[in-house]
Amino acid sequence: MGMDFQTPAWVHEAVFYQIFPDRFASSPAVEKPGNLEAWEAAPTPYGFKGGDLLGIVEHLDYLQDLGITAIYLNPIFQSASNHRYHTHDYFRVDPLLGGDAAFRRLLDEAHRRGMRIILDGVFNHASRGFFQFHHILEVGAQSPYLDWFVIKGFPLNAYEGTPNYKCWWNLPALPEFNHANPQVQRFIFDVARYWLEQGIDGWRLDVPFCVTEPGFWARFREVVKAANPEAYITGEIPEAADPWLQGDQFDGVMNYLLTYACWGFFGGEHLRRDLVGHWYQHGPEFFVNDAAGFAEKITHLLERYPRPAVLAQLNLLDSHDTARFLSLVGGERARLRLAVLFLMTYPGAPCVYYGDEIGLEGGQDPDCRRAFPWDERRWDQDLRAWYRTCIGLRRAHPALRTGTFTVLHAQGDVLIYARQSGADAAVIILNRSSQTLHLDVEVGAGLPEASRWRDALGAGTAQVTQGHLHGLSLGPLSGAVLLPA
Repeated sequence: MGMDFQTPAWVHEAVFYQIFPDRFASSPAVEKPGNLEAWEAAPTPYGFKGGDLLGIVEHLDYLQDLGITAIYLNPIFQSASNHRYHTHDYFRVDPLLGGDAAFRRLLDEAHRRGMRIILDGVFNHASRGFFQFHHILEVGAQSPYLDWFVIKGFPLNAYEGTPNYKCWWNLPALPEFNHANPQVQRFIFDVARYWLEQGIDGWRLDVPFCVTEPGFWARFREVVKAANPEAYITGEIPEAADPWLQGDQFDGVMNYLLTYACWGFFGGEHLRRDLVGHWYQHGPEFFVNDAAGFAEKITHLLERYPRPAVLAQLNLLDSHDTARFLSLVGGERARLRLAVLFLMTYPGAPCVYYGDEIGLEGGQDPDCRRAFPWDERRWDQDLRAWYRTCIGLRRAHPALRTGTFTVLHAQGDVLIYARQSGADAAVIILNRSSQTLHLDVEVGAGLPEASRWRDALGAGTAQVTQGHLHGLSLGPLSGAVLLPA
């Protein structure tokens, strides 16, 4: 690890919101072709709802009110898929989203409000419509672009039969780049630089573990940081991410190991393994079911990676690739609330998947990509208020963002930890039990003797006497954030 490993300070302070552009909001100002699915209808693998980037612009007030400071957008470049992981043109914003002009509006309006925008970079594979691959489709073995991909035979089986070229997960729609080709590398680096020069604040990288060309991501980092030293680079790594977080590649990753621990602990006996699906195999040991195991895993993740990376982790409870947290825990809102309280009081940048805050549910893909219901009568207003409160506490207290993290108590269903940054301190109590917790736990020298604390969430006060924290009662499946009284 380079001694000069630095990650963007703004990320350490950020609260992210992940938006799947086709499903968040649709603006009448963006003209659409016909044949769109009904907004309220269940999502399908190929259907389009018609969400666009001006729709996001029109709801920036909503996001700011929630406390969001950064937006991670699923892919926005021209593509023939609703999720846009099949890129046609890396230099053009999809016309269905409003094109380049709509993106310019979004970027300017977000920046005017002090909000950041990071884009999804799909650099492992392109699509059949990508110009250089399409060229090979049309021209065959004579195409000058042959070496941009790994072609094994002609004619290309791009639509029928077994693909005879290298493609992601053997899906013919996703031809994989030949990253050993210097022209391909230069093309990808040009894309990364171009959008940073347009003003984006960073990249989230799709399946970067599939790009195994030696030195590729280190060179990618050099290009990105030369264009904007404050740009954020985070990668989609579903497992341990040590190789990518040594200071020469990414700033952080989508912290899926933390996600699994949250599913296991907050879900407990209610976790729906059928909805967890393949994610289980990426880190089975993180699916812990008690406070002691959870404390061990979340502490391990803070110690495993360099501190600059820890503060730049993208911490999430769910995403466009997983079932939604609320569905994973059997629809039990109290479990989601507890998990959100944890997420907002843990080091790293928390990321809210659009709609979670109003109680949107969803099973595995594509059901987790439902359209956001803008009819407020359908919102869980209490849940949204809870998100606002927890995000507000994080933003008000440096200790909750970049402070030290110390576990004071972890037994059975109860976890207590302290965060401290200079004079700013907080003690977080999570009661996962179905019983009321009458607080009386030994914290030893972990908290100052005779100190008095009040719960910012309204459960009353507590004090430390003879090394014991006591005096507070917490209802079932609830938490507290104690601040010095």
